[in-house]
Amino acid sequence: MDYQIAIIGGGPAGYTAAEKAGKAGLKVILFEKDKIGGVCLNEGCIPTKTLLYSAKIYQQALESKLYAVNIPEASFDLKRMVSRKNKTVRKLTLGVNNKLKEANVTVIKGEAQLKDAHTIICNDSTYSFENLLICTGSINITPPIKGLDEVDFWTHQEALDVKELPQSLVIVGGGVIGMEFASLFNSLGVEVTVIERMKELLGAMDKELTALLREEYAKKKLTCLLDTEVTSFENKEGQVVVHYQNSEGTHSIEAEKLFLCVGRKPQLAGLGLENLNLEKTERGHILINNQLQTSLPHIFICGDANGKSLLAHTAIREAEIAINTILSKEDEMSYRAIPGIIYTNPEFAGVGETEESLQTKGINYRKVSIPMAYSGRFIAENERVNGVCKLLFAADNTLLGAHVLGNPASEIITLAAMAIELKLKAEEWNRIIFPHPTVGEIFKEALQ
Repeated sequence: MDYQIAIIGGGPAGYTAAEKAGKAGLKVILFEKDKIGGVCLNEGCIPTKTLLYSAKIYQQALESKLYAVNIPEASFDLKRMVSRKNKTVRKLTLGVNNKLKEANVTVIKGEAQLKDAHTIICNDSTYSFENLLICTGSINITPPIKGLDEVDFWTHQEALDVKELPQSLVIVGGGVIGMEFASLFNSLGVEVTVIERMKELLGAMDKELTALLREEYAKKKLTCLLDTEVTSFENKEGQVVVHYQNSEGTHSIEAEKLFLCVGRKPQLAGLGLENLNLEKTERGHILINNQLQTSLPHIFICGDANGKSLLAHTAIREAEIAINTILSKEDEMSYRAIPGIIYTNPEFAGVGETEESLQTKGINYRKVSIPMAYSGRFIAENERVNGVCKLLFAADNTLLGAHVLGNPASEIITLAAMAIELKLKAEEWNRIIFPHPTVGEIFKEALQ
């Protein structure tokens, strides 16, 4: 065989696996048809957070008087914000490429196809391998809505490179991507309307805290239409008209721009997987075990491509497990404590079970919910703003879930994730010394 490990896809799962395997002394080849870093680094996680941080700083400048700081005329430069975003992406992409080079990974730019279970064809060349990791990520879902082919619309790619802000924007889809972009454009003064077909925003996130976040954005003049189905689109004198229906009847709304983000699905088409006859689940996903192995044990599927958890941090852990398995190291994937984070302002983060999931499973639980004002550090840094910390415990006091609304939820949620993964009881977690003053102490307060 030419290579001990072949990897298709250079996103978080792919480059993590390649680096780890290369450092272990294995001969690795990685195929990437577009950009190393995948969607997360080039079009998703990093660029959105870069722009969101600029918007957050701008909002802080507008509110500076609350903190006894006078900034007479706060403003922003959209062109420079986008330029900074591009600079950040270039810097991180260069870092990933350097890591792969240091790990002696062979990188091939091109579209890889499987000839059989041990052979890949790319750019008219043939490569043989012992083990294969499929890390091809996911793609946007385009909904079959009447009139969509007649109007211009943004996906996240176009929104990230906006040259001029629209006066009004309709976002179809109130999931993570939709709400992060809603937060971004709302902070920059755009009139934003979010249309979501479900009864609440943000999918499987805690519904009580999601509702509080939605109320917070209502104060900022961001409109959310829930339990609402888009029926069609049309052009009208340079505006996009969105027709929709809900319990109140049939209506329409006009906006300068339309943004579609109704979800993503695994990207597996065109790989030649039909040549492998891999076993599938009842839902049509390729069957994998806790080591990310398919029914052919030398073939692994990691990251968004397996449809388990479409998150970069999940992909990274899955890649580590796949390589450990190849190296004959015992390891297995756990999906019990995967944090979900919405980088709105305020941030919203959750991990483990929600009240809704526990009720569905018929599991008895105890809820502790306290204001974020119980944290001195939070009070010091969040004038006229509050939030909520919610913890969910089993009957034996084992932590099952944790949900936080308030900055910086993204940075403290790992504390709860560790407690859930380790199956800590409240009294065990309470023995940990939390540094003071930190916002993370909110968990300590909730444990009292």
